[in-house]
Amino acid sequence: MAQLIVRNLDENLVRRLKRRARRAAVSMEEEHRRILRAALRRDGGNSFKEFLQSIPNVGDDKDFQRMPQPTREIHL
Repeated sequence: MAQLIVRNLDENLVRRLKRRARRAAVSMEEEHRRILRAALRRDGGNSFKEFLQSIPNVGDDKDFQRMPQPTREIHL
C-alpha cells in the first residue's frame, strides 16, 4: 500500500483535522484517507449507493404498487 506525506500544513488545518478525527472516533490518518476518498469520488462521480440516496423522497410505496392485470389464457 502506498504512503503519502503531506508537509507544510497550516497549524489551524491540523487542529481541525484532529478535531474532525476525534468526532469520528478515528485516527487523523484514517480521517485524512476518508477526506481524500470523498474528494476524489466527487471527481469521478458518485457510487451507485450515493446516487440512490440522492434521489428525492417523493410519493409513498403505494404509489409504486403494480396494478392488477387481467389474466390471459396461455396456449402451449
